[in-house]
Amino acid sequence: MNIGCDNFSVKMIENAVVHAQEPWKEHWLPFTNFDLLVPPFDVGSIFFYKKPAHASFHTIVNTLKASLSRALTRYPPLAGEIAWNGAVGENQIHCNNQGVYFIEAVANVELKELNLYNPDECIEGKLMPTKLVRGVLSIQVTKLKCDGIVIGVMVDHRIVDGYSANMFISSWADMTRSKTPSMIPSFGRSYLKPRSPTIYSPSIDNVFAPFLPPSNPDNDDPSKEDGVYRIVNRVYYIEGAQLKRLQVLANENIGCTRSKLVAFTSYLWKIVALSMVNSGKHDEACNVVVAVDGRRRLSEGGEEKERLMVSHFGNVLSMPYGSKKPQELKEMSLTSIAKEVQEFLEPATTKEHFLEIIDWVEEQKPRPLISKALANGETAFTVSAGQRFETMDAIDFGWGKVTFGMCHIPSSRNDCFVMTMGSPTNKEDWVVYMHMPMKHLNFLEAHASQVFKPMNADYIKI
Repeated sequence: MNIGCDNFSVKMIENAVVHAQEPWKEHWLPFTNFDLLVPPFDVGSIFFYKKPAHASFHTIVNTLKASLSRALTRYPPLAGEIAWNGAVGENQIHCNNQGVYFIEAVANVELKELNLYNPDECIEGKLMPTKLVRGVLSIQVTKLKCDGIVIGVMVDHRIVDGYSANMFISSWADMTRSKTPSMIPSFGRSYLKPRSPTIYSPSIDNVFAPFLPPSNPDNDDPSKEDGVYRIVNRVYYIEGAQLKRLQVLANENIGCTRSKLVAFTSYLWKIVALSMVNSGKHDEACNVVVAVDGRRRLSEGGEEKERLMVSHFGNVLSMPYGSKKPQELKEMSLTSIAKEVQEFLEPATTKEHFLEIIDWVEEQKPRPLISKALANGETAFTVSAGQRFETMDAIDFGWGKVTFGMCHIPSSRNDCFVMTMGSPTNKEDWVVYMHMPMKHLNFLEAHASQVFKPMNADYIKI
């Protein structure tokens, strides 16, 4: 098995700024109430390609810049910035075409040598923009020693969720191939406005809470001093047979079939709990959040509403969660844990739930908000399902389909995040990206290695 190497250098050739192609019109775009639930986090996507057959790297970079300029005309928020709008007294998206930071680079490493299991070594600070230098979007295009191409995209999460980021990158890829994008983004706000009067049940108070950044986050937990709870990035794959096994265990002796995502979430929740018990943290809270996209739920009500919601560019997420003590989870069967997951998920899968979120946020303004599971400094991690993002088929810039693609969370983020994605080699398998404490990942690798297998070049056939 080839895990890969980390010892390579990256040389920046050029830093440029790409602006939206004319014509464009300067304007302000208010945040929706769903956008206001997202803290100021950055999130990335990265795509690896084998050597293009007929184009030089110079030609590829120039083509990408030109198509990006055209794509930004369709997506003006991504060429703008988040700024204070004094006319209304709040932060908004200023669509002022200040442009996108675009990095061109070369790396002295081959695609098959990259350590994709450990993104902190091969991606962080090398193949991905380390931070947003300007505005809300930065892009890096890197040529590898084998002439393979890597495209890294970093974006402000307050502007997009995963669905929207995939929408933009797919459109950019389409336009690079001179193809008309299949979806025209919608930036409307009227269909996400609160009701009058606002109506919501007390249950919303159990999903979100005011966001209060810790006064001294690095010293909140003395155990962090030895590094065992330092958050790191790791990538695994799970074979389809193992996913089916987990699903069987999550559905024992019940009259319904719970999804693979519920089974996976239940299993990971138990693994984290067992790691906490192993560390003596028997009675602390162990929280799991599952991100739920509201587009399909809010589209109920006619073809026009469905069209607007499917193409809505921004955040449309709820973050329901479950909380248990590790000792409780240790003693529960996977079926019982899956029942807990199903019970906290179900209320968040209705149209009324998302309408209540809009109304609830309206009454909380201007306080910053966050998922309640992440608000109290307790052990918590978020699971997001990325299988519906058809990146392996859609992100084709004209030199072939993606060899491998995944999300990337900057190491500076201290929230724990897990994304499940489709496999590039087997439709029954999953790729799992984890931004988690090293302590929990070490435990996972020691006790669940039959399920979580380190990503490597052999698996993705490079």
